[in-house]
Amino acid sequence: MPTTRRPRFGSLAYHPRKRAKRAVARVRSWAETKDSKLLGFAGYKVGMTHLMITDNNPNSMTKGDTISVPATIIECPPLKAASIRFYKKTIDGQKVVSDVFSENLDKELERKITIPKKRKKIEDIKDFDDITVMVYTQPKLTGIGKKKPELFEMAIGGKKEEKVNYAKNILGKEIHIKDIVQDGIQLDIHAITKGKGLQGPMKRFGIGRKRHKSEKGTRNPGSLGGWKGQVNIMWKIPHAGQMGYFQRTEYNKWLLKIGDKGEEINPKSGFTRYGLIKNPYILVKGSIAGPKKRLIRFNMATRENKNIPKEAPPIKQVIL
Repeated sequence: MPTTRRPRFGSLAYHPRKRAKRAVARVRSWAETKDSKLLGFAGYKVGMTHLMITDNNPNSMTKGDTISVPATIIECPPLKAASIRFYKKTIDGQKVVSDVFSENLDKELERKITIPKKRKKIEDIKDFDDITVMVYTQPKLTGIGKKKPELFEMAIGGKKEEKVNYAKNILGKEIHIKDIVQDGIQLDIHAITKGKGLQGPMKRFGIGRKRHKSEKGTRNPGSLGGWKGQVNIMWKIPHAGQMGYFQRTEYNKWLLKIGDKGEEINPKSGFTRYGLIKNPYILVKGSIAGPKKRLIRFNMATRENKNIPKEAPPIKQVIL
């Protein structure tokens, strides 16, 4: 039998391992807040860099010292509210009752979705329990060469009446990132990972390589499980298949900075495989799933880490 090592991500950590349905990640849970505002935002991944910051963690051994920290840059052009979605609680969970669309939608979005001929008004819908907002991106403001906007759903904080008033005010208008998040808070990142196509079990699950004289391949698993005469092979056995292009969520990512001017961090020739930043951007500590130019969704942390400071550290230098 070959020597095996523990798989990198765990063979049973994620199942099934198949491609995501959309390039836009789905958010399943939202934080509970008293403020009536959107509970998240979205932007396009630019790339990574590292910062020279002053460590402000009181429990750190390098407190007060200048340290190097890896960071991911996300460009965040303003979002626009396309519609208000009304929900009603039923035995089978919440169901969509109706949608109220904005009257001044962009042409790029009107070509992508089907808008009813008779548009409803907010005052006409009275029997509902919760509302959300359908927002869409404006990739035309960036230099990534994309025209079609992404459309997705965002939750709102606060009470029921406060949600309705907030949704009325932002319907059809631009929403800026500084109105939603602040420096130093923790975020939950939702993204679709980089697709790698069909890969074998060694790369896909991290199993060990068999000795060179083994039969039926050296990069295959040594055992297909206990033999009980079954026709099919158990799903727990590592086999070749799709790798990457999965939805993944990372909790408690530290927001280091919200910048207004892209000229502050733009290299002369632009970022590799991305270009120049033309909109507000954020710096998030650590790496984030997905390739460059992919849409990254982030929302308020649902389970905050107490070891992360609530204030952003002073940034001395951004090294590109």
